[in-house]
Amino acid sequence: LSILLILLVPAHTSRSPDCGGILTPSGLRYLAEVSKPHAESVLRKDLMASPAPDPSPTSPSSRSQITSIKVDKFSLTLIPDTGMRLNIEVDLAITSGPSTTKEMKLSILADLHVEMNPEENLELVTSDCKPTLEEVHSTEEMDRSAPHKSSGSDVDKQINVEKICLEVSKLLFLPNERLMSLAAPFPITPNCQVQYLPLAAPMYSEQGIIISLQTTFQVAGTVIPLPVSPVPFSMPEPARSSPSHLILALSEHFYTSLFSALEQSGALNVSLLSSLTTATLAERITQQLGSLFQEDLPVVLQAVPRSSPRVVLEEDKAIVELFLTAQIGTRSSLFQSFLSVNVDVTARLHFSVVDTRMIISVAAIEDIDLSLATSDVGPILAALLEELFLPTIREEVPAQINSVLRQGVFLPHIASFTYTDVNITIHKDYVLIPCNLQLEARNR
Repeated sequence: LSILLILLVPAHTSRSPDCGGILTPSGLRYLAEVSKPHAESVLRKDLMASPAPDPSPTSPSSRSQITSIKVDKFSLTLIPDTGMRLNIEVDLAITSGPSTTKEMKLSILADLHVEMNPEENLELVTSDCKPTLEEVHSTEEMDRSAPHKSSGSDVDKQINVEKICLEVSKLLFLPNERLMSLAAPFPITPNCQVQYLPLAAPMYSEQGIIISLQTTFQVAGTVIPLPVSPVPFSMPEPARSSPSHLILALSEHFYTSLFSALEQSGALNVSLLSSLTTATLAERITQQLGSLFQEDLPVVLQAVPRSSPRVVLEEDKAIVELFLTAQIGTRSSLFQSFLSVNVDVTARLHFSVVDTRMIISVAAIEDIDLSLATSDVGPILAALLEELFLPTIREEVPAQINSVLRQGVFLPHIASFTYTDVNITIHKDYVLIPCNLQLEARNR
């Protein structure tokens, strides 16, 4: 019986993805390009801080000094089902005396992959590291026309393998700081936040590095329960290679959860000032209404959700369904309600991206359904309700929701990078966002 009860209870705490991203081979190449200056800085700082290994095993008494370091090549290559291959080629100038300088080529091959650490953050680690050293020029050489390949025994004496691989590990400090920022909470409204949590280590395919994320929302610092997705979401993989650096995908459930969080935070509560007054309503509805008020007062609608909103995604179309209850009344010192109306709104949504934020706006209301929620003043024709209140609702509901969302909703991203060349396509059940990465200028 206990097992049966567990199966019947909705799994509100179940961990399942509702969005994700694919970092493409083009994106990896861009990350390598912008990481090259940082790699050179780290290697120069650490390798030039102490004397280099003696480039000539025949003169062990001399002390060698690295006088120049230049990263000639820095590349990241995707290895499907495994991870990434880091290839670094460094030009070194090593001096061991007043007239003895050797130009060396240091090549480093390292295998990298991303894993989940105990804190459930993504972390870039190296699983293998192979440095090699090649002499390309020396002031002591008699024949300087051809490069000289050091023998295996020479290489062992000329380079400290553990030291070089330690420098490679240091190169990962900054990327890992940025990876940790992926799971940081981002504000939506003053009391509502969104957070994207990685569910597992990424997968590697020919199309790129696939990351699955679960969204959580906090209201006043507390994680709120959200509707369970009726359909498990998996990151849609493109049929062919994409020229974009990154492909984000947000599920229909993500958007429904977003509007549910806004509803629970009170952000969807709206107050609408109509063009009607108590006197005009008394003329149209009932004379008794006029006797309730000593003066002619403006009519106000205070609307609150009566159930969770729902977002529906179709091909090239996104709509939100809002289920509101509007209390109609007047407000002088206190709000005094004299009529309650159910208002169901179906509105078209428009998406755009600025930097790392998705701007969601109500583009147009497609349908409004009004019905009497109570019988405070007796039966009233629906047509009369629509005539009196539809213009106000049609104009003010989108305006107030757009004012809530005007700052945008932060998309999954890591610190220091923004999105450019964004192309948004709406499909059934999910929104696809191919884009390019742009390292902010001050962080280059």
